[in-house]
Amino acid sequence: MEKSESHVMKEGSYGSVLMLQGTASDVGKSVITTALCRIFKQDGYRTAPYKSQNMALNSYVTEDEKEIGRAQGVQAEACGIQATTDMNPILIKPVKDMFSQIVVHGEPFQQMSATDYRNLFLPYAKDIVMDALDRLRKQYDVVLMEGAGSPAEINLKSNDIVNMNLAGWADSPVLLIADIDRGGVFAFIVGTLELLEPHERQRVKGFIINKFRGDITLLEPGLTWLTERTGIPVLGVLPFIDELKIEAEDSVVLETLGQKVADQREIDIAVIQYPRISNFTDFDPLREEKDVSVRYVRSNADLGSPDAIILPGTKDTIGDLEFLRMQGLDEGIVEAMRSGTQQLVGICGGYQMLGEMLIDPYAVEGSEPRSAEGLNYLAVSTTFLKEKTTVRVQGTLAVGHPLALDPQQSVTPIEGYEIHMGVTRCLNKNNVATLFQLERITGELVDEGWGTVDGRTWGTYLHGIFHNDTFRRSWLDDIRMKKGFKPLRKTYSSNVLKEKEFDRIAEVVRNHVDMKQIYNMMGIIDSNKQ
Repeated sequence: MEKSESHVMKEGSYGSVLMLQGTASDVGKSVITTALCRIFKQDGYRTAPYKSQNMALNSYVTEDEKEIGRAQGVQAEACGIQATTDMNPILIKPVKDMFSQIVVHGEPFQQMSATDYRNLFLPYAKDIVMDALDRLRKQYDVVLMEGAGSPAEINLKSNDIVNMNLAGWADSPVLLIADIDRGGVFAFIVGTLELLEPHERQRVKGFIINKFRGDITLLEPGLTWLTERTGIPVLGVLPFIDELKIEAEDSVVLETLGQKVADQREIDIAVIQYPRISNFTDFDPLREEKDVSVRYVRSNADLGSPDAIILPGTKDTIGDLEFLRMQGLDEGIVEAMRSGTQQLVGICGGYQMLGEMLIDPYAVEGSEPRSAEGLNYLAVSTTFLKEKTTVRVQGTLAVGHPLALDPQQSVTPIEGYEIHMGVTRCLNKNNVATLFQLERITGELVDEGWGTVDGRTWGTYLHGIFHNDTFRRSWLDDIRMKKGFKPLRKTYSSNVLKEKEFDRIAEVVRNHVDMKQIYNMMGIIDSNKQ
């Protein structure tokens, strides 16, 4: 239960820090950091998340229209605050193997190879990340710092700005998180400590073992051995949480969802999972609808004839379009549209693919200029430009659009965000219809997105479009009615669900982790919060 009175930071004070590192990638650092964000907020502390360097294609647009990693955006929401670029000052967005776009404080800085990034950029990055952290510590009572990968990656330690070097600069205690579900948890923990320098090991003040299934008494002898072996306490063992509904950042989670067989729900939706898929959390709200199954597919053999096919965002539009064709998915989409698929939808990069032509004259997505023919479903063409568009938007579905089905709504409201480096223009307005009308800061109404006049195929730059409850349900009910089912009309609130999930994961962590020890190691002594 959240306390009614907030802790007040004294003037001139400096916020406490705690760093969460992992024995490997995808062990649960982001989710546990999110839970602690909510716990400290509930306990009355002004709290902020921080990750100095993040590598992710699933990004987030801040209120001032800058780009950061999605995990820090979600964590800021758990803290009940607006996200800023100080929470993720450096974002790496892979474009090709060994080649990435570097985003600094929310704006594209340069495209660099992995070698150039390490040798030319990282030696000068300390000031960037520490200035951002200092600003956060002056504004907040608590800053929760998330590491990346493992601190024991000895080939990367000399230029580290995200794990143990950062913990030292910030003089932060470290919690080490390990995933027992993947096996070998004690070897992971002990091996990680063995590869740390003595001064680094001294920073590790506790372990959290994540994703445990079964009888905890069977694990206790190992926990006792681990504490005796390392002299570091196990602060908690978290149970495996099924169906966690907190937005993920790493597309590795799609491996558990990909190519899932439809489970006899009324609506079957297939999302194309190309190699550089981005902002896949756009489709999380669809998975929560009781009449919908969502499958992630990578080949024509797995596509079948779903009710809807979605081409998601991508960081390499032309390259992923080539992948789509190599997998025969272009032909599969044609056949599916002939044999019963009702909706073909493109979001951001997927929208660009649906057009007639993609042109990259400035090598925005690669090492040299190139162009490619699109899938020719929409009479539009896209040119990639050097400047990136990052903007939050709101508006309505275009008046009279066939998807505006809710009889209780005179207009269908929408909001979302754009992250793209392409401009898409209409080639023939006789063959397409405007999708959305957006309101700019000036009050001007502008058109966004194009679709076929029957509403069957459409594309938009708006990420988060299916987080709009009314629009989402109207779109699904249109599919239902064309299949002969009655419309459901009612749906859940994606915002309410998100808040409930923050509270749920916070309660799990409170019940299984020694929060008193965490407060003490951070130097926060407050009897009202113990």
